Amino acid sequence: MTLRHGFTTGTAAAAAAKAAALHLLEGRMPDAVDVPLPMGGRMSVVVLESRPENGGVLAAVVKDGGDDPDATHKAVIRAFVRPKDGIGIVLHGGRGVGLVTRPGLPVAVGEAAINPVPREQIRQAVSETGLGGADVEIRVDRGEEIAQKTFNPRLGIVGGISILGTRGTVKPFSNAAYQATIRQCLDVMQACGVKRPCLTTGGRSECFLRRARPDTPETACVQVADFFFYSMREAGRRDFIAVQWGVFFGKLVKQAQGHRYTHARSADLDLPALAGWCAECGFPADVCADVAGANTAMQALQTVAPMPQAQGLYALLTGRASRFAREFSGRGLAVDYLLFDFDGRLLHDTSEAA
Repeated sequence: MTLRHGFTTGTAAAAAAKAAALHLLEGRMPDAVDVPLPMGGRMSVVVLESRPENGGVLAAVVKDGGDDPDATHKAVIRAFVRPKDGIGIVLHGGRGVGLVTRPGLPVAVGEAAINPVPREQIRQAVSETGLGGADVEIRVDRGEEIAQKTFNPRLGIVGGISILGTRGTVKPFSNAAYQATIRQCLDVMQACGVKRPCLTTGGRSECFLRRARPDTPETACVQVADFFFYSMREAGRRDFIAVQWGVFFGKLVKQAQGHRYTHARSADLDLPALAGWCAECGFPADVCADVAGANTAMQALQTVAPMPQAQGLYALLTGRASRFAREFSGRGLAVDYLLFDFDGRLLHDTSEAA
């Protein structure tokens, strides 16, 4: 099965802007527009609607994420284009486009969250129409609501979504997009003076970490999913002094195995190896056999957690995982772990052993 590619919010904004500019020049709405892509090539995008408004034209495109599960999929991206004296395209963010309030992003504080690459893509698309000078305002229907499903609030982008896209197209289930989010979050943390980022594999583990460490602000946390190596390497490239991980048992076992990427598709949970570590920690042979034959990490944890040797096992696993984490950082960052069970109970805290 071939997954369908889509296009970015940047391409949607460029298409809406070009459609509005053409409507201004030709007096009618185009059915579709052909827009340039940042990495070369072009794409034809269907126009949803276009109408005159306040001396200009307001056009709209529906953002299509293809088969990528993105919060902005099917968002209505609009561009209001009004001619102005002189030459050049002046770009603004309107309702539903976020405003940058913290440093560390590609856009300066106080500006609309339209990244540099889509800014140029929008300008190029409008310039292709032959419209000499224009004010272009990008708007997003329900942008503020959609933004709550993204990382924008913790990045300090308020009031709407970001207009993004370095390629112009969206590859389904793109690892590159998630990695870019990790980088951006770490950049904002660094710019805001965070010294110890908190890395978690998802929303639940972040919730449990912040409950265990109530002085941890949301802006110091980033959900890195399965990107163990990548997130540690990026943390090592910045001036952080330490990293705090919040994890569940299964991901910890995979990190202790040294898997760079811990998703089930590419990193098996090696329960026989876990059983060997249990033996090192003094678990009885029958318990080790049960762990080796367990169906899931949850089942293995339920087997070992009630036993007195459990703390020794947690220490062994977090010790191995932290060694790999430091190695992946490239500079021996201090790394601590908070290990939770599936109900959020704190099982092990390596900072207490320091």
